[in-house]
Amino acid sequence: MKIIIAGIGKVGITLAERLNAEGHDITLIDKDAATLRTVADRIDVMGVEGNGVSYQVQMEAGIRQADLLIATTNSDEQNMLCCLMARKAGDCHTIARIRDPEYVKEVQFLREELNMSMIINPEREAALEVSRLIKYPSAIKIDSFAKGRVDLMKLVIPENSELDGCKVFEVNTKLRCRVLICIVERGEEVLIPDGSFELHAGDRLSFVADHKQAQDFFKKAHVQNNSIRSILLIGGGKMTYYVAKTLEETGISVKIIERDFKTCQFLSEVLPKATIINGDGTDQQLLLDEGIEQCGAIATFTGIDEENIMLSLYAGSLNPKAKMLTKINRIGFDNVIRSMNLGSVINPQLISADRIVTYVRAMQNSMGSNIETLFQVAPCAEALEFRVERESEVTDIELQQLTLKPGLLVACIYRGGKVVIPGGQDSIRPGDSVVIVTTQRGLNDLTDILR
Repeated sequence: MKIIIAGIGKVGITLAERLNAEGHDITLIDKDAATLRTVADRIDVMGVEGNGVSYQVQMEAGIRQADLLIATTNSDEQNMLCCLMARKAGDCHTIARIRDPEYVKEVQFLREELNMSMIINPEREAALEVSRLIKYPSAIKIDSFAKGRVDLMKLVIPENSELDGCKVFEVNTKLRCRVLICIVERGEEVLIPDGSFELHAGDRLSFVADHKQAQDFFKKAHVQNNSIRSILLIGGGKMTYYVAKTLEETGISVKIIERDFKTCQFLSEVLPKATIINGDGTDQQLLLDEGIEQCGAIATFTGIDEENIMLSLYAGSLNPKAKMLTKINRIGFDNVIRSMNLGSVINPQLISADRIVTYVRAMQNSMGSNIETLFQVAPCAEALEFRVERESEVTDIELQQLTLKPGLLVACIYRGGKVVIPGGQDSIRPGDSVVIVTTQRGLNDLTDILR
């Protein structure tokens, strides 16, 4: 597919890398010629210097031949205009990044009136992930499927857990619960384990379960999952606003520390139930005075990655039982970040990229099983949800009889309101939602799971 990306900030670059790796023809538009050259040389894409709103610039980028334009500049209004111009100049799908809280209630109206295919809000998407993590404090990552009825959760196996030394095939019998272990991360290795694989303390374990079975699994595996009653948010940006707004009706006490006085005034107006502190979130005495040692959850959401990392490490040393949430925008040092005790790392850019890549793959799909959801669940591993619309070579055949690609697992089948954790004798049927976990890249259709 030919895809144009207008704006090469963090989201734009992340998308360019992901979509280029999947074999798409990518053209970048940006006013900054030096950055364009650097990115274009590094990931072998075409660059066009100029304003993405300009008709001439879009024509030079090949808008009439494009299948999709993605507008990710720093201006919401410019992104909307980019999409509007693309619809007039060409006949392609359009996606706009719109982040301002003022537009939240108008998203549906804007999408319909401007004829956009999708509107993406990175901070709001990240806030929804944070709200899920607050519900399961011991999980460091949660991805939801089947409209929230099925979760793929990641946790670190603690010392003295029932899971330490347990083989994968023994887990359900030993703990008397029904979950499916999909991925184990051990050091820099990412594995889709077979039944004989032995789990160890310190492993990062990803498993699929419905809500009730997940609760049982945490309890029986002796993984602490205490409910959170208070959260301290350091930094008062858009993501903090969306998180606090999401938690408003949960009964969780929300406290926000922000150094900019005008931002504090805005937050106090739109978040009447939250406590807003005007101060420097890096001031250790202020953090102690505001009760960082007693908080159930601590979120470091400033605009500086290094500051968030240092604050999370400091907060974790004072309050090791707290749920830690660390916002990281850059992804170039993933291995280093993973080795630190930062709790749940939240990357709005990656979350947005997952949503957009899902849409792109669904556009490519010409068969009977569309991608509903896609998440990058580990380095080199994805989880995809397919909606099975009609019969194909993978339906009505026992899973044990299908010749699947290596590094791939049918993790869950959602059928008629029920969650099925599949065994070898189960089969996929039309109407099902099917979750696939894989280290293979570029699956566009459910039939791609076959060799």
